[in-house]
Amino acid sequence: MKKNTAVVILNWNGRKMLEQFLPSVVERSSEMAEVIVADNASTDDSLQWLNQHFPQLRTIVLDTNYGFAEGYNKALQQVEATYYVLLNSDVEVTDHWLNPLIRFMDEHDEVAACQPKLRAVADHEAFEYAGAAGGFIDRLGYPFCRGRLFDTVERDGGQYDEPMEVHWATGACLMIRAADYWRVKGLDGRFFAHNEEIDLCWRLRLAGRKIYCLPESLVYHVGGGTLPKDNPRKTLLNFRNNLTMLYKNLPDDDLASVMRWRWLLDYVAAFQALILQRHWGDCKAVFVARHQFRKWKKDFRRDRIDIQKTRNDNGISQDRCRFSLLWQYYVKGRKHFSQLPLN
Repeated sequence: MKKNTAVVILNWNGRKMLEQFLPSVVERSSEMAEVIVADNASTDDSLQWLNQHFPQLRTIVLDTNYGFAEGYNKALQQVEATYYVLLNSDVEVTDHWLNPLIRFMDEHDEVAACQPKLRAVADHEAFEYAGAAGGFIDRLGYPFCRGRLFDTVERDGGQYDEPMEVHWATGACLMIRAADYWRVKGLDGRFFAHNEEIDLCWRLRLAGRKIYCLPESLVYHVGGGTLPKDNPRKTLLNFRNNLTMLYKNLPDDDLASVMRWRWLLDYVAAFQALILQRHWGDCKAVFVARHQFRKWKKDFRRDRIDIQKTRNDNGISQDRCRFSLLWQYYVKGRKHFSQLPLN
């Protein structure tokens, strides 16, 4: 039987993660999809371990570490499938996890991408930070999830078990139509890592396509396998890429206002990291991120022009939530997704 789904795991020095999680992915996915490992020029023994333990799997070997975004672009250019599943190497899948995703995509041509519900490997009853039950963006560009607002992660009691259209699906486990992926030119490789899947989903939605979370499908995610949450490099990438994503995708009427607010709030975050948390590395990372954004913003001018043309042709009425998550969370005290004024 020809399989129209390819599960592609991008690996970089992740032999331990592959050893822990790949066996379950192969066992629980191979009937429905081809499982492929794309290696981002690892310097550990990942490839030797794969050859020894999973010689039947197709392996794509890249010539250098392209990062998450461009690594997937390079790998997926070599994959023929109707649906791609971008799966992190630190994800534990469950029985029949692919079935609801494939069925939904087969039945809904208007949907470009979807994700399962993500819980944490460390606590199987809690949502996982990076994806939870689907992602959203607030008025100022801060991402959050059904099940996670800032650092408050909810326990999963079935409160978000309904399928829902969302603003973005997590790159930890993202099913996407190959045609849609290449229609918007894939992930932005210049991001390297972080915010790249939010940017991709935003561009898809502005092109008139839909993104969904399907909680009937469940996986478990470690998170922070490559860069831990407290790594200043992660802070730099998150701030720089988030600003770049906003510059590319925000409507003309909102761009100047949002960027002024983010100038202020980013520096507030930097001094908070220094004064309240004693994290000099994170403070410095915010300054470096803003400097890098200013330096390379001109390189994204053409992207912005093209995206805004797409918005004019197929633009959605609401590309992000109209409220400020900072205000709702810190002033209103709303710590759970269900408390937000989404309507």
